[in-house]
Amino acid sequence: MPGLKTGVRVAAALTLGLAAVLAQGQSDLPGRSILKGAAVEYLFPEQVTVAAGKPTFIALHFRIAPGLHINSHTPKDEFLIPTVLSIPEGAGVRLLEASYPAGTEFTLPLDPKTKLSVYTGEFVIQARIAAEPGNHLVEAKLRFQACDKNQCLPPKTIPVAIDVIGK
Repeated sequence: MPGLKTGVRVAAALTLGLAAVLAQGQSDLPGRSILKGAAVEYLFPEQVTVAAGKPTFIALHFRIAPGLHINSHTPKDEFLIPTVLSIPEGAGVRLLEASYPAGTEFTLPLDPKTKLSVYTGEFVIQARIAAEPGNHLVEAKLRFQACDKNQCLPPKTIPVAIDVIGK
């Protein structure tokens, strides 16, 4: 039986080696740029001062990586994942409402009859917040699904850190 164990080990090593070669080759294929870098980046503001207890709008700026898009807050199909901003309970700051930009119409080359509502480039969410008095380091979250013209990544949630000073 020692020959069988050696054969299994060789087969496993060959399989892993082939998988590594294929993975390396795929990283350079057109359309694979979706797998490199951050899909969405939170730009600013890092700190805001608001009147404590008074509802205030703040503008949150984001950038989507070139060649990618994310579904708008109101995608056209229920199976598509909307972009959503949230603030956790107990943060000292409440999200009263969020105003999202209108999506841009986007058509996939493989299905020109289907129109999607997406964000590309830079976009701004107007968040209406109310803060308790004091300094609150809020870790809001932005949930989205990034895609290119060929494929989509799994949904992702990124942190949106904002230092909110309620005066």
